[in-house]
Amino acid sequence: MTGRARGRARGRARGTADDSSSRPGEAQSQQPPPQPVQVVPQSDNGGPPPASGRASYRGGAREPRPGMAGGEGMKAPAEEMAQLAIGGEQGDRRRRGPRFEEPHTRPAHVTDKTGTSGRPMPVMTNYFNLEQAPDWHLYQYRVDYKPDIDSKKLRIALLCSHEQLLGKTKAFDGMTLFLPKKLQNPVTEVYSTRQYDNEKIQITIKLTNELPPSSPQCIQVYNIIFRRVLSMIEMKQIGRNYYNPTLAVEIPQHKLKVMPGFITSILQYENSVLLNCDISHKIMRSDTVLDIMYDMYNRSGDRFYDDCTKKLVGQIILTRYNNKTYRVDDIDWDKRPLHTFKLRDGSEISYKDYYQKSYGIEVTDTEQPLLASKPSAKDRRRGVTDNLYFLPELCTLTGLSDDARADFTVMKDVAVHTRIAPSGREKTLSGFIAQINRNQKVREEMGGWGLKFSDSLVTLNSRVMPQEKIFQMGGELSYKQEDADWSRDMRGKQLITSVNLTNWVVIFTRRNNAQAQDFVQTLSRVGPPMGMKISGPQPVELNDDRNESYLGALRQNIDPQTQLVMCIVPTNKKDRYDAIKKFTCVDHPVPSQVIVSRTLSKKQMMMSVATKVAIQLNCKLGGEVWALDIPLRNLMVVGIDSYHDSAKKGRSVGGVIASMNQALTRFYSRCTFQTSMQELMDGLKICIKGALEKFHETNGCLPERIIVYRDGVGDGQLPTVAEHEVPQMLEAFRKAGGQNYAPKVGVVIVKKRINSRFFARAGNNLTNPPPGTVIDSVVTKPEWYDFFLVSQSVRQGTVTPTHYNIIHDNTGLKPDHMQRLTYKLCHLYYNWPGTIRVPAPCQYAHKLAFLVGQSIHKDPAIELSDRLYFL
Repeated sequence: MTGRARGRARGRARGTADDSSSRPGEAQSQQPPPQPVQVVPQSDNGGPPPASGRASYRGGAREPRPGMAGGEGMKAPAEEMAQLAIGGEQGDRRRRGPRFEEPHTRPAHVTDKTGTSGRPMPVMTNYFNLEQAPDWHLYQYRVDYKPDIDSKKLRIALLCSHEQLLGKTKAFDGMTLFLPKKLQNPVTEVYSTRQYDNEKIQITIKLTNELPPSSPQCIQVYNIIFRRVLSMIEMKQIGRNYYNPTLAVEIPQHKLKVMPGFITSILQYENSVLLNCDISHKIMRSDTVLDIMYDMYNRSGDRFYDDCTKKLVGQIILTRYNNKTYRVDDIDWDKRPLHTFKLRDGSEISYKDYYQKSYGIEVTDTEQPLLASKPSAKDRRRGVTDNLYFLPELCTLTGLSDDARADFTVMKDVAVHTRIAPSGREKTLSGFIAQINRNQKVREEMGGWGLKFSDSLVTLNSRVMPQEKIFQMGGELSYKQEDADWSRDMRGKQLITSVNLTNWVVIFTRRNNAQAQDFVQTLSRVGPPMGMKISGPQPVELNDDRNESYLGALRQNIDPQTQLVMCIVPTNKKDRYDAIKKFTCVDHPVPSQVIVSRTLSKKQMMMSVATKVAIQLNCKLGGEVWALDIPLRNLMVVGIDSYHDSAKKGRSVGGVIASMNQALTRFYSRCTFQTSMQELMDGLKICIKGALEKFHETNGCLPERIIVYRDGVGDGQLPTVAEHEVPQMLEAFRKAGGQNYAPKVGVVIVKKRINSRFFARAGNNLTNPPPGTVIDSVVTKPEWYDFFLVSQSVRQGTVTPTHYNIIHDNTGLKPDHMQRLTYKLCHLYYNWPGTIRVPAPCQYAHKLAFLVGQSIHKDPAIELSDRLYFL
């Protein structure tokens, strides 16, 4: 399986919206006609940048859209400013986007979260300072109208006529006004004339707040201004990020195109407001969706409709005429470009004529079906139930397919453009900020607000923690901290705890007979040097590779004494893999190993493959591979991760892993299922109870300290986890352990999907920081007890750190201890002879949740819970 399934399961972000326009497939909404008003001309400083995605379809776009009458190009300033939604007084306006005020989760007793151990090392990071004058403030005003005006656009237009009073630089959403200067009086009254009836409208502008640079409202305004800045330098918003279509690079041999861009956000960090900026790439097909459909028609024959639906439904498309993204939910085989839809004025127009009139695009195939995209949740709340429709000829697929991701050549060619080394990344980011600071329009916009970005990246101090000692039977591994792996150092040393494999079954097809025999013989040779005796298995040869043949062989040959089952399969066929795993994990619990014959095809690689498989088998049978020195006594470490169940919409699988011994190398595993309306804790209580009972059975006591590493928490879920999940988790620990049981607990949120990067200086060049580099100042959050850790080594591109946020802690451990323990745990994942990005319990929890969510869809048998059977 590839990681593509996980990306799909996490879904995609949808843009925000208002209800100002209709689109193909939308029922025509009944809206009052706009009130005419004479707008006083003003500069571009008055409004925010164009909206994107679905938001732009709802009135936030400069170019015409299907379902919108006309197409006169630029909007009036009143329309442009109407897109702005700022201030905290409009509680009914729910918008998606970056969070400008994070929940305060820093434990009260933590006054200093910085560590001291390790070697100091200066690093650069992909942040820029946002510079303001020492006494800079943002002034917030409430604007009222008498008589009251319902139309947001009219409210904005009436206020915009007083540019001489307010100045060119402002941000106004119809109710809340932000200015970089303070008006002469706290309350100012002005009058405007409503054009269509000549009635005088009294406008009262009342000062409500003087905001310091770090306030959440200021942060929100900074980001609005910066989005406008990106539009000024010809960047185009696609989804959440901005890209430069003119710099797109073609990869013609794979029909792909790579478009460079940037991920940006402005937030308050420890002592200052910083712009975080990282390089992003949008990967697209260079051919259209219609080209793909033509190709499938020529190849698929009678299977065309099914194959086409299977390939396209669920994919993300980009509309070439306006660079917006949508999800394909269906293909309407009955609709054609000559079918019509209603415009806002009630008139009808065909799709073909619409694109000719609005974009000058001639549709060449009038028999192509239309792609359908379901309305978003906000659409449904305002009564829109019909699908949105798109022409395949005008769309292209984004991202990489599963087939492309499995193709080594494709990924290698794409990586040339997307994996950028630290020196190249720093050069690109510095060039980007220089382009912004040199642009005249940008300088006028930023100068009007009294803002400026620094020219160079932020430099800060990090620490490199001491190298950990890795032990196996036979000695300590002599590796270098910056090594990507230590597999060579493992030769000649035995596993910490080895399990002899004497009663096992190997199932293979007739054409894989020779491969299977060679592999089994190789396994028997690599086992003894590691202290693992591997006897000859019971071989089972099949006449075909049907799922039923494998299941029948499993039923006939598994007995209560069977230690393990190995299936050598000819292809990576998902339904066969799922059937084998369901049988061995649920119906007849026994550890299992599935190997694709292609893995065994290279004779020169057989010994290496056999060594890795032997280590996996040892883990699945309950053994240990290597260990570290863990000074803490009576400690349990818990890893939690979640994965969306591919078989049931709206259901997620939570994987829970808990350590059972002093060395943190033996684990107890359980999983829990939750629906979208159910809290994770409902099932987690059972897992916690089972883990504590197993710990007591193994050690004769309950753990004194429990540290939970919680992965799979999105940005918007942190308040829920901190306010609801943690208290319930603490209560579950107490109840499961008995009336007088009160363990010391730490809860750490693990976040991998971040945009922070760090660069170390190596002579005149920049390089990746070594594993063990920790950053706990400058770019951390003042309201959090958090740190960044670079725990892994990469051979290509820029290393991505992991962010850790300790939201609850009464363990009594110092920041140094939490950081060192986290780094130690990154060494204990037995599927890789090196450090990984997250603590091993988190990665084990992910492997368990992935197996259950992708293949089993049921709770695995409890008999397997004390082994790493899911590796």
